Amino acid sequence: MLTFGSLFAGIGGFDLGFERAGFQCKWQVEIDDYATRVLERHWPDVHRERDIRQCGRHNLERVDCIIGGFPCQDISYAGKGAGLDGARSGLWYEFARIVCELEPRIVCVENVSALLTRGLDQVLGTLASFGFDAEWHCIPAAAVGAPHIRDRVFILAYSNGESALSQYTEMAELQTGDVGNANSPRRKTRAAKREVCGETRKQVFAARGENVSDTNGTQRQGGWLPGGTRTEHSDIGSGGWWAVEPPVGRVAHGIPARVDRLRCLGNAIVPQVAEVVARMAMDRLTGGEDV
Repeated sequence: MLTFGSLFAGIGGFDLGFERAGFQCKWQVEIDDYATRVLERHWPDVHRERDIRQCGRHNLERVDCIIGGFPCQDISYAGKGAGLDGARSGLWYEFARIVCELEPRIVCVENVSALLTRGLDQVLGTLASFGFDAEWHCIPAAAVGAPHIRDRVFILAYSNGESALSQYTEMAELQTGDVGNANSPRRKTRAAKREVCGETRKQVFAARGENVSDTNGTQRQGGWLPGGTRTEHSDIGSGGWWAVEPPVGRVAHGIPARVDRLRCLGNAIVPQVAEVVARMAMDRLTGGEDV
């Protein structure tokens, strides 16, 4: 079974969509206490970490796919527009560092539609430097039948062939006895990739006002419908748009942790949209064949 790891997991909307598409969750990273309790209840047997700055290959298993919606506060038009230079949205570079360290086959990134003009070029450039091609699209929740728009950008990045090149050069080295040669093509490819990863880590630490003194990653202080049918926003039915606080007693009044629930729901990814993207990722990984 194909596996995934979830960064900025929230209450697991992204994760649920990927599981529905046939992936298996191997680990989750989430710092919020309330959201973590939700994850613990629904994924009790999954390895979990709290602070993305403390994560890397030393405590996260390699997976086929890494998914995550990094913080949007500095990207959103409702914010001050700091973009990826902001303290919260700048955590994208931690996301990128983990991608570089774990080398997944597919990466799926989510954020608000404002990313298109406030950082998409940087995100795509970073992924390209790691050897990923990418495609992206704004998919509204209305595309899967929800009675509100909720536009979100989804980026699906996949290996551009470097993995195949590495396998080829590794085989050639085995055949020629060149495995220990520091000048072999495979060694040079991996050395170049490590250099790019190191530059990304420098960006991460510089954003925190720190120096890169840690060399091993262990000390960190610091729309569409399934089947291809598209629905228009006018086709959402007669129920109207979802209100910020629905006038339903059991939802809006007298429930425990009401503020936390509303906040987490506001940050969450609609699982049905995540499932559409996950099925695209599955097709990329399997060539459209059943697994």
